[in-house]
Amino acid sequence: MDVAAHRRWMLLFLLAPALLWLGGLVVLPHVELALLSLQARVGPGQYAASLDQYRTFVDEPLYWNTFVRTAVMSVLATLFTLLLAFPAAWYIAKVAQGRLKMVMLVLCLLPFWVSEMVRTLGWLILLRETGVVSGLLQATGLANQPVELLYHDATILVGLVYASLLFMVIPLVNSLESLDDSLIEAAYDLGGSTANIVRRIVIPHAAPGIAAGSIVVFMLCLGNYLTPTLLGGKDSLWFTEQIYTQFITRFNWNQGAAFGFLLLFLSSLLVWAGLKLTGQRFGAVMKAS
Repeated sequence: MDVAAHRRWMLLFLLAPALLWLGGLVVLPHVELALLSLQARVGPGQYAASLDQYRTFVDEPLYWNTFVRTAVMSVLATLFTLLLAFPAAWYIAKVAQGRLKMVMLVLCLLPFWVSEMVRTLGWLILLRETGVVSGLLQATGLANQPVELLYHDATILVGLVYASLLFMVIPLVNSLESLDDSLIEAAYDLGGSTANIVRRIVIPHAAPGIAAGSIVVFMLCLGNYLTPTLLGGKDSLWFTEQIYTQFITRFNWNQGAAFGFLLLFLSSLLVWAGLKLTGQRFGAVMKAS
């Protein structure tokens, strides 16, 4: 066996676990769900090829409105996360030094030392009618009766931003750390304003990190089930809840599979559109993440 063939076999051997994992746990389940979504039940244990599951989505306003609402809310959560994460990432990457930088990163990681369920229940304790925030508002005289802060769109957005902030901060820190400080100093020496420097130097340099963080956060928000359900209540109208209902409550796997692929199509379409609008290449974005 020549050297080139030996290297190919070694590469295949090293990649085999990852390929088996992708094939067995990602590709095959998606193929099975695709087949389920294109079938309709015609009798006990009998199925035929059909697009009825997708027609149901188009014909039922509840499904369509929930689909659009989930997309819009996920985009808003991504934008708010970016606005909060960018100053924090700048401070960590360019201002904090030594131990302070490590402390800031640990503070970002700290909420993720507990499960998402515990973090979301913490928001319930804070925002419920008899919770901490309502009590403080009454104690300071800003409210004369208990205030229910749960079960609103703003509450869902708060929970989504809180759950996703770390995944925006880390790519931004990675991008901003490679920005040469001398470029910013030279821009100031040439009379550039802070706004122009941020717009023409900082943001273009951090663009791969912004795109990477936005993609991750958007996908997390779009596919989140726990946070919208707990913080939004029965009227959260989140599309993952519709998928859960079809699979678990109604045991209609064909309809649930169709909804799942519609969500996958939506996420892929919006990510592709975002990359096109920002002029970013997928390879550079993945490196930044």
